[in-house]
Amino acid sequence: MALMERTPGRWPRPVWHGPWKMYRVISGHLGWVRSIAFDPSNKWFCTGSADRTIKIWDVGTGTLQLSLTGHIEQVRGLAVSSRHTYMFSAGDDKLVKCWDLEQNKVVRSYHGHLSGVYCLAVHPTLDILLTGGRDSVCRVWDIRSKVQIFALSGHDDTVCSVFTRPTDPQVVTGSHDSTIKLWDLRYGKTMSTLTHHKKSVRAMAQHPKDINSFASVSADNVKKFNLPNGEFLHNMLSQQKTIVNAMAVNRDGVMATGGDNGSVWLWDWKSGHNFQQSQTIAQPGSLDGEAAVYALSFDITGTRLVTCGADKTIKMWKKDQNATPETHPLNFKPPKDIRRF
Repeated sequence: MALMERTPGRWPRPVWHGPWKMYRVISGHLGWVRSIAFDPSNKWFCTGSADRTIKIWDVGTGTLQLSLTGHIEQVRGLAVSSRHTYMFSAGDDKLVKCWDLEQNKVVRSYHGHLSGVYCLAVHPTLDILLTGGRDSVCRVWDIRSKVQIFALSGHDDTVCSVFTRPTDPQVVTGSHDSTIKLWDLRYGKTMSTLTHHKKSVRAMAQHPKDINSFASVSADNVKKFNLPNGEFLHNMLSQQKTIVNAMAVNRDGVMATGGDNGSVWLWDWKSGHNFQQSQTIAQPGSLDGEAAVYALSFDITGTRLVTCGADKTIKMWKKDQNATPETHPLNFKPPKDIRRF
């Protein structure tokens, strides 16, 4: 039996993306910056920190607009609702809070987590909040009544990433047990478990336009999956060789991942080509080990990238407007021995 010959020409050619460069460093937090979320109007963004505060910053100028106190441990998860005037926060103090942004105060708290809460997400169409934490459960809350609708249990370790979408599977969780679970929100049961990763799945991101695919990242690889069934598509074509804490994708198909060693890598979503490797420089006076990137997010338009780190700063990046395919040519070799599993 002849072995099937693999043709390298079938691999999609990457779209050319210009390089990104850092243009602003914002300081203000007194501790590691652990989480970030953008307001749907794109006027401001909020960051949560190990100094137990949530700070709200102007997107255009980077000036501090507001500091919110109320958590008694570091703030690990943030989300802003696109349907209410609410912001949600979660922290190591087991607390999940709902802030009314018209009064700038906590209007509800959601009690039930047995340990620190590491991630949270707001459902796009229902009044539901999802939180995952160290008690290895993803909890589903009714935003208005504060009632816990489900405790999605099945992971064997901390649930450290979650995202939600309007159609089934409406909830996808990633865990330190190295699995990803797709959940049926109607019955609160697992639809399927993806066991492709070998290490903790610390971050996941869905493509803003193509909602039927998502990427997940652990220290071994960045992997891309199809939804609704969770078929594995392919690995990204390079390995960051560090613990990767955060990832985000914008509308143009630029994916960013941020690592424990302070590296911010940019990828082409379609082909998995890594087109830029940047190193964040820790703020002067930081320890050597404090370069880590803990959270990152694109703004709503996808033209700015904001990274948050262990050096207590927030860094803003944008595309280099002067770059062209001639000045920064695409250095891409199609993978020969790409593993399809």
